[in-house]
Amino acid sequence: MENEVKISLPKLGESIVSATVVQWFKNEGDRVELDEPLLEVSTDKVNSEIPSPVAGVLGRILAPADTELQVGETLAFMRVGESSVSAPAQRAAAPVPPPSSDMEDFLSPSVMRLLKEKKIPLSDIDKIPRSGQGGRLTKQDVEGYVPEIASSQGPCPYKKIDVERVKMSAMRKAIADNMVKSFYEAPHASLITEVDVTRILQLIQEQKTSFLAQHGAKLTITPFVARAICRALHAFPLINASLEGDTIVMKHFVNLGVAVSVDQGVMVPVIRNSQALSITQISQQIADLALKSREHRLSPSEVQGGTITMTNFGMTGTLIGIPIIRYPEVAIVGLGAIVKKVAAMPDNSIAIRSVMMISLTFDHRVLDGLYGCGFLNELKKHLEDDISL
Repeated sequence: MENEVKISLPKLGESIVSATVVQWFKNEGDRVELDEPLLEVSTDKVNSEIPSPVAGVLGRILAPADTELQVGETLAFMRVGESSVSAPAQRAAAPVPPPSSDMEDFLSPSVMRLLKEKKIPLSDIDKIPRSGQGGRLTKQDVEGYVPEIASSQGPCPYKKIDVERVKMSAMRKAIADNMVKSFYEAPHASLITEVDVTRILQLIQEQKTSFLAQHGAKLTITPFVARAICRALHAFPLINASLEGDTIVMKHFVNLGVAVSVDQGVMVPVIRNSQALSITQISQQIADLALKSREHRLSPSEVQGGTITMTNFGMTGTLIGIPIIRYPEVAIVGLGAIVKKVAAMPDNSIAIRSVMMISLTFDHRVLDGLYGCGFLNELKKHLEDDISL
């Protein structure tokens, strides 16, 4: 007796309502075991693998790559039961490419769209080397075939265009949606202060070699700023709040988000309870989360629940930046590049100091400028005076 089971997009996180299919690990007709990875989806800036909830044979795939679905919508159907066991063997005898009459059903919508854009007829696709699962034709296969066509025909037969339209990736779309929501819902205001980090840099220079050998993480200025943020929040807790309707929600813990640049945009993993961590622990967590971000191994829980965010655009050489708040947080701290500057010291002497600009962008519905100034001054004090490991 064989039954067909619907495979739906599960809820992958507290605030996740939709996802985009990145790729299927199985083809229609393939045998799938219980909890075996079935497909990969992109959700809220994180890629996640979805395991099969049942064992059986993958039947109809309703959501090919690049399809966006809401939580609960159908991804595919799985055939389960006695007769499904023999399906892989029966299918193995058939050739991988389908008959030409079924070619359009075999190709994903994104591949079909690219074939039409490149004006490659379906009769020619057998000439294109395939790299996808089970002999499927991928977008990369088609892109790689275009130069071959052009070179074989001499001058390029395609009309030159001055405009290229590129569909947003799932990650970029998630970033865009979140930024638009935050920017238009929360009235942004920003403040900037200059911080002397000369003493911190001297400490880093003295300790960086032994620190790396002992703890397995590089010693940089970032964990010092993270610790200073946590200590300044103790005196100015509204910076660490969120707004729900007309209620301000005060958080008595600090889940610090740290922006990490990746190949498709920015991820913001969260260091939980960072107020209780040492410089060493913060350094290790930043290194671990940054590596996971760049390798796309973050779980949804590692990018959720932040209470305030820190972003370091100074690593690109940028002196000052005004970042956008990550909704539903009410503040974000931006770090500029460290530069040397001639400064007048308290004793009226002249010295060359290492300084950086730090910006605070905040939700003006929750706090006023004077309160934000107080937080920045407290942050500056901790960075200039409290430099111990």
